[in-house]
Amino acid sequence: MKNKVVVVGSYNTDLTIKTERIPLPGETIIGGVFSEGRGGKGANQAVAAARSGAEVSFIARVGDDVLGKEGIQKLSEEKINTRFIFKDNEVSTGVAFIVVDKKGENSIVVASGANARLSAEDIKAAHQEISSADVLLVQLESPIEAIRKAIKIAHGNGTTVILNPAPAQPLNQNLLQEIDIITPNKVEAEMITGIKASDENGLCSIVKKFFEYGIKNILITLGSKGIFAGYSNKMNLIPAYEVYPIDSTGAGDIFSGSLAAFLSEGMSMEKAVNMASASASISVTRLGAQSSAPYRMEIESFIAKYSSSKDKVFN
Repeated sequence: MKNKVVVVGSYNTDLTIKTERIPLPGETIIGGVFSEGRGGKGANQAVAAARSGAEVSFIARVGDDVLGKEGIQKLSEEKINTRFIFKDNEVSTGVAFIVVDKKGENSIVVASGANARLSAEDIKAAHQEISSADVLLVQLESPIEAIRKAIKIAHGNGTTVILNPAPAQPLNQNLLQEIDIITPNKVEAEMITGIKASDENGLCSIVKKFFEYGIKNILITLGSKGIFAGYSNKMNLIPAYEVYPIDSTGAGDIFSGSLAAFLSEGMSMEKAVNMASASASISVTRLGAQSSAPYRMEIESFIAKYSSSKDKVFN
């Protein structure tokens, strides 16, 4: 069965404080609730893909420390292949400090640690793993040289390449031409294309620019407003599932990871986007990043219940 996904990206330990609102510069807020979890865009997406039903391999770097060892163990428990998670004895495992307000919005600061040392040589070591995958999923929290190498291997072997371009940065057009699917949020899409989108016409202009770059499938995530999609020479807004959000941390990662899993099965783009949207919607009703990723049965159950519900809003 075709369902192999390789994720190249970052792993972090997440230190999260839930509070009434995000502090202003120089301000201290008392009364938050602290939790520790696992994150990093790459790891979040790997977990989402695995829970959505894919056979997943994760390529990353962690420190040769307690946090790194705990991370590898937890990812193994998710049935993710951790053979290509390299241990670095010179720097620590990445750490993210996250503040989440009562509306579920967040502010994040990341100390990259070992993530910043993932190299093209590391990617070469996993050449066969990438070339045999159905889908490669990458982001931009890792060094661009490593990401470029992974994309080149995948593209040269007919593996579908999904880029979640976060955090946004200028990208070489030659690189973009080797991307099959891109999943930016609105801010990232604006930064990459240089086009501001205040309405649907602006979003159409952004999609057209991505088409000019050679990318055939564009999925711009708009949070509670849904997804603006461009593929098969069509553009349309796909409404979001209505839920009561608790924590939006990692929602974009959950979407991209689930999308990769569903596409790896040979699912149509329309159906895969719908199911990935449901996966992300479920995730915002839970605290944490990796911990919020739903399992395949939960996604299917959510869609079925939502379709039959009158109020169309879920906790």
